[in-house]
This record gives sequence, structure tokens and C-alpha cells, in this order.
Amino acid sequence: MAKKRIAVIFGGKSNEHDISLISAANVISNIDKSKYEVIQIGITKKGRWFFYPGSVDGIKDNTWETFPDNVPAAILPDPLYRGIATILDGEVNVIRVDAVFPVLHGKYGEDGTIQGLLDMSGIPYVGCGCFASAACMDKEFTHTVLEYHGIKMARYRVIKQSQLSKLDSVTEDIINELGFPVFVKPSSSGSSVGVNKANSFEELKYAIKIAFSHDRKVIVEEYVKGRELECAVLGDDNPFASGVGEIISCNEFYDYDAKYILGTSGLSIPADLPAEKAKEIRETAVKAFKAIGCFGLSRVDFFLSGDTVYLNEINTMPGFTSISMYPKLMEDFGISYSELLDKLIDLAEERVIR
Repeated sequence: MAKKRIAVIFGGKSNEHDISLISAANVISNIDKSKYEVIQIGITKKGRWFFYPGSVDGIKDNTWETFPDNVPAAILPDPLYRGIATILDGEVNVIRVDAVFPVLHGKYGEDGTIQGLLDMSGIPYVGCGCFASAACMDKEFTHTVLEYHGIKMARYRVIKQSQLSKLDSVTEDIINELGFPVFVKPSSSGSSVGVNKANSFEELKYAIKIAFSHDRKVIVEEYVKGRELECAVLGDDNPFASGVGEIISCNEFYDYDAKYILGTSGLSIPADLPAEKAKEIRETAVKAFKAIGCFGLSRVDFFLSGDTVYLNEINTMPGFTSISMYPKLMEDFGISYSELLDKLIDLAEERVIR
């Protein structure tokens, strides 16, 4: 049987570029080479696309951009070609691919933009479609959709950039409504980049300004004191959820440093929970996945405060690093890393309308 040609796309313009490289290196290293031929497409922080024919080590150590045999590349939106164009010395060559695995985190990777391009191209791709990707990336719309479906989330306020001119009064209104402490987040950003906890008027103003340096819209959420729990969901219109894992953060909250820099946060898989509470979280994860129209995979994050479950967010392209919760939860569920990649590629191909 001929191998399927899978284009793994990594890097990107988001502030999660470096994490994407680590995830992609793990995906490429674990994909079954007897079944798949891997085409490596890297995107620089400035948005340049290249076909990268070098070793996975160059992705791991972030030296891939200087590889001398890199060739400019682009996905062709015309479904006639179903492939990737490379451009060398003025000549265009089309590499037909069977599916794309966009191992891209954050903006331009899991916000619906590349998904829209891939929808136009007719190329099957791993992960959620355009709408679900966009809605899960934008925390305001995650709240809007999930709360409509009766899923409990923290109380919140949204601030638009046009409101910065009256920031003092906006800050006062938020304090009166939500109290302290609160979390301030860019509405469309991942890996807790630009997220800060505020305990006073001045801290809240400062945190809002920091969040606006990452996005044009900011969300302020009430603080929910509780355990940080995560659940991996896999499938199509009838998905299933893994067991529940718990984050043991080395910082006050699970920010970027706690996730990727300090290396001292822990994962507890499975989380030490009563069976009924674990069942509630798993069922809520599936309900949320279906409500917002996810497909393929998502990691659903929760807080458990006392006996109350709050959904925090849905990540439509979770990390695939060696310390990432999603593949670890699936492994605990009995699905190896390689098997997981097989299932994701199969799902991608099943979704395409010919």
C-alpha cells in the first residue's frame, strides 16, 4: 500500500511559535513512517513559508530556518491541485498531499485562519474547522456559546480598545461587578501569554494595558479558586473523552513560565477525584466539544471549586510536546502517541466533502 503524504506545518507568527516547534518535532518523531511520508512546512515568525527538507533535530533546536535547502512554499487554495506549491528559481512545483497536520498554536494557527485556507484547498486537515477554531480562540465567544448551552463558566467582562480612553471608569465598573481578585486576559491568545492576576485598582489597570499589547479585545474574569483539571476529547460528531488530569502548577497560576520555562509543574494522571465528579467533567467536556462544533481533537480545561465545576477554556490544537497533557491523557486512556496520530489523520480524511 502506498504511503499517505502528510504535510506537517509548524512555527507561525503567534507568540507560541517556539512551542509549536517542540510539538511538531514530537509529532514528526512519533508518526508511523511505514504508513506516512512527512512533508515539513515551516512558517517563520515573520510569516514566511518554507518547505524544510532537513532533519527533525533542526526543528527541535530552532535552526531549521537557516537550512540551505529550504524552498519557499505555499498552500494552493485551488482544490484542483490539493497540494503545496514550492518555488525555486522561478519554477513552481506542486507537491500533492493527502492531509495536513497544522501543528500551530495561537493566532494564525488555531483561530480559523489557516483552517479557512485549507477548506478552500480541499485538503483534509487535522483538527477543528474554521468556526469552532475561531470561537474557541476568542474567549468572549467561547463564553457566549457555552453559557447558552448551560455550561457554567466564570463571570466576566469584555473591554474593547475604544474604551481605553475611559479606563478609570471601566476599571471601577469591573471592580464593582466582579470584585477582587480577577484574571485579565487577551481575548484571543493562548498559553497564558499576556495573562495577569489583579488584586487592586492599579494592578487591574496595568494588567488591562498589558493584555491590550497582545490583542484588540480583553476579557476580565472573576477568580475561581480551585483545582486545575483537563480532559482530552477525540472524535467526530460522537466524540469521547479521556480520563481527567490535574495540573499541579509551580506558580500561583498555570502561566507560560509554569507551562514551559520552569519545568517544575506537575501532571497528575488520572486526577484524584470521586468517580461521579470525574464523570461530570468528562460529560461536560463532550457537551462543550459538541456545542461549539469541535472536530477531531480538543483539550477542555476546568476549575473545580469545592463541588462546582467551571469550564475555563477549550484548546483546539493542544500541545503535543513530551510534557503535554493531551497525548498523556490519551496514553493513559490506552491510545499510544502513534495510534493517536493515526486516528487524527483518519478523522481528517473522513470529514472532507468530495
